[in-house]
Amino acid sequence: MMATLALRPIAPEPALPSCPVGPEFDWLLASVQTNRFLPHPPPDSIFVGDGDYRTIGAEFLGHFVRLGRLSPTERVFDIGCGIGRMAVPLTQYLDPERGSYDGVDPVMDGILWCAQTITPAYPRFRFQRLDIAHPLYNPQGSLPGTEVQFGFANGSFDFITMVSVATHLPPDELVVYVNEASRLLAPGGRLFLTAFALDGQSTGQERLKFKRWQDGPGWYAIEEAPLAAAGIDADFLLETTQNAGLAVSSLSRGHWRGISAAHYQDLLIAIKPERGPEHNL
Repeated sequence: MMATLALRPIAPEPALPSCPVGPEFDWLLASVQTNRFLPHPPPDSIFVGDGDYRTIGAEFLGHFVRLGRLSPTERVFDIGCGIGRMAVPLTQYLDPERGSYDGVDPVMDGILWCAQTITPAYPRFRFQRLDIAHPLYNPQGSLPGTEVQFGFANGSFDFITMVSVATHLPPDELVVYVNEASRLLAPGGRLFLTAFALDGQSTGQERLKFKRWQDGPGWYAIEEAPLAAAGIDADFLLETTQNAGLAVSSLSRGHWRGISAAHYQDLLIAIKPERGPEHNL
């Protein structure tokens, strides 16, 4: 018999770090939503995410800057870049000479659209397809999710996003992805990861009803397609992040729970610690 949500609550979360921004940034977010000259894929080609393409992109740009403290000159790595929903608004924020963006995804159509539409106008935005196996997005993939290695040197990035990626991964693959994110982050860099982090604090108003996946830390909401909406024990997520060498800055609850929140999924922000004095000799 499947267990329903019944976990030990995690410790109270710290307040989200926020970065003060001025009215110019608010104007930028508004323009991302209304600028008809920004790239926009054909509606029938958008294969991930609910909601309006531009609106969701602008929302996350706001979160990246206000909560993740993303600056225009940083190097961004977008794991699971899809069809550019995060990339398009970032073209309007990242410095065209000092900032950079790299995105990877297993879905060829999304990568082709991004590479053909975004990169010619923004050459520091690069896209790469990885043939990672996934039962929903790339069932014929040749690379198991537990063997993923992103082809970049250690410390290549200042800001790594995993938006709606952990919600489609089993626990063992999530561990691999978080370890890779830690390897790729430079000291002081941040991981911005969204998840359904189940912590036992049920409101009775959750929009998704999760059941435990066998005896491990994973959960699922759709029996016919467990990785369509995958949850993870919050304690497991925190432990995985810390074991990867990252310091958890915050884990904030999302409004999928039926509570008031600034974001739908739960949001984890973790930091790669600065090198100690012994590393600077």
